[in-house]
Amino acid sequence: QVQLVESGGGLVQAGGSLRLSCAVSGRTIVINTFAWYRQAPGKQRELVAGIYSARGKTTYADSVKGRFTISRDNARNMNYLQMNSLKPEDTAAYLCYVESSLGDYWGQGTQVTVSS
Repeated sequence: QVQLVESGGGLVQAGGSLRLSCAVSGRTIVINTFAWYRQAPGKQRELVAGIYSARGKTTYADSVKGRFTISRDNARNMNYLQMNSLKPEDTAAYLCYVESSLGDYWGQGTQVTVSS
């Protein structure tokens, strides 16, 4: 079994910063892709950022480019999402996603709320 546990969410004022973490534990797996998705009430789940472990190539949603940075620590099986200049529209549940040698896995999510 593989578990993903997110942390770092919370309430922040507009313009503030948060750093989300995702820890992967359980069976030994080869992680090909780490990603963060978010889902706000009444909206579809959307990709926020992804990092492809083989070469470290990253991708970002247009709405977060220049403000969010995804990174990974392969040795610890963790990844991070640094979120700066947060806006009220960034409010959502943020979910960690992993695509691995054993399949795809999702975390339970961590809530990010940005007040205006």
